[in-house]
Amino acid sequence: MIAQNAKITLVDDDRNILTSVSMALEAEGYEISTFNDGEAGLKGIMEGEPDLVVLDIKMPRMNGMEVLEKLRETSQIPVIFLTSKDDEIDEVLGLRMGADDYITKPFSQRLLIERIRSLLRRNAIRQSTEPAAKKEADEQKYVYGPLEMDDARHICTWNGQTVNLTVTEYLLLKSMAGRPGIVRNRDQLIDMAYGENIYVDDRTVDSHIKRLRKKFKNVDPEFNQIETLYGVGYKYKEH
Repeated sequence: MIAQNAKITLVDDDRNILTSVSMALEAEGYEISTFNDGEAGLKGIMEGEPDLVVLDIKMPRMNGMEVLEKLRETSQIPVIFLTSKDDEIDEVLGLRMGADDYITKPFSQRLLIERIRSLLRRNAIRQSTEPAAKKEADEQKYVYGPLEMDDARHICTWNGQTVNLTVTEYLLLKSMAGRPGIVRNRDQLIDMAYGENIYVDDRTVDSHIKRLRKKFKNVDPEFNQIETLYGVGYKYKEH
């Protein structure tokens, strides 16, 4: 279950967006805090520890890229980028830097709410503190050779070394590693990571996979478990 009072921070220099989106999210039962520049937003995020951040890219004082870079030094909190229609390069860079999703302006508030629900749902298990949930979580550990994945604690290790993954990266990896040798096309990976009825283009999936590879190569330069089958999809090697 997703807590109806989940805390969401909005950072955007457009006050109209802050007002309209805040009203829509508050109507859904979320607790909202807003900031209209990146510097104030980063401080608010660090102090308020929200469950999710919606972050504009182009802002005064500190842009969204800079905020995300600082945030990822200490936190894996889910982040959704808001980007203008012509910022394709920024979208890709943002995903490579650790954003979980992006939405292009102008956007549907209903779409944003569905994306937020999807990310909170996938992140909810990390917030569980009930004993019964912990016991169940202890049973939700998976070992695929040198790769170990702990669903409840959202911990991934390779040869004993921790690999810090976003929620989306974690789910994409689990989808592939759970069935080594089986090819997953992009649509299947999108369904696993984002849920059904959420549109995400192929470039987004490719960016996530590139980031996954980079993170594993940072702990093991010889890592080559994720294979690309051009025109088909991706698979995790059997051995």
